[in-house]
Amino acid sequence: MIKGLAITPPIIGRISIGKMVEKNGKRLPEKDDSFTITTQVQNKDGWLLHPLHAKLQAEAANEKIRAIPIKLLFNCSDLNLRAEYSLFDKKTGRPMCVGNGETARYAGGDGIQETTCPSPDGCELGKNNGCKPYGRLNVAIEGQAEELASFVFRTTGFNSIRTLTARLQYFEAVSNGNTRYLPLQLKLRAKSTTQSHRAPVYYVDLCLRDGVTLDEAVSMALAEAEKVNQSGASIKALEQAVRTGLSNGAFEESEDEIPAIVEEFYSEAEDSQADTGEMNGAQDSLQVVVPMSTKLTSKLCTNSQVQGDGQMVAQH
Repeated sequence: MIKGLAITPPIIGRISIGKMVEKNGKRLPEKDDSFTITTQVQNKDGWLLHPLHAKLQAEAANEKIRAIPIKLLFNCSDLNLRAEYSLFDKKTGRPMCVGNGETARYAGGDGIQETTCPSPDGCELGKNNGCKPYGRLNVAIEGQAEELASFVFRTTGFNSIRTLTARLQYFEAVSNGNTRYLPLQLKLRAKSTTQSHRAPVYYVDLCLRDGVTLDEAVSMALAEAEKVNQSGASIKALEQAVRTGLSNGAFEESEDEIPAIVEEFYSEAEDSQADTGEMNGAQDSLQVVVPMSTKLTSKLCTNSQVQGDGQMVAQH
């Protein structure tokens, strides 16, 4: 294995809320109130739609995809959703610093250095340069051809990150560590806050599929897990291979992915609006560092509250 190169789950497509459009010579995030499923190929008009998008759109009310039937790749919550505080250099597109609220990796003149991470509100570098939570969720969409491939949902939306973190941990606990086999769906939800001026703020939730009770879902998961065990497949070995691959590099994103990520989530234009992650009236879609000893995702469930649209306030 090449050292210094993070090996990430194979991706065959993207899930986002909204899209990038060109206005007055600038590419800006455009709000939407439904999911978009794309390939990894772009043309001058943006990302090309995946065939599964048309299938789900035809089945959806008003042709708006607000729920996607999925299964998770892993039983471990921290492998399914990886989230950190992330700071990118907006001029070069290179990752500068990634942390979990306690420790961080900073790319300085002397290479990658370990340092403390006080979170963006307590860090001058982060506060002045747009550091914010950045998460990526890998899922398998029902109907895809490849079993170990995934679609990635990237987001800098705090509501989505916190909700997905809680759901993953709850499902992992209630299924006795068999989350991978649960029949789940990504669902688009809306809420209004005073900070959004009563306009709807859309975020992503993870739920059981319609018509399936929790007892039924857990029974199905246990039966499927037993079937896989009998076949000789080892999910524990798969998860260890993923951990080893992620820990092989300092930052998760490859150089060819970073420009599009910075444009979508960290550009100056985006800072004044919303990303194709969480939006007033729409969007969510993000990836960065290896799992650290204390995950940001665990902190999101215990050490903070959401105030309005994604503003984080420490609990006392």
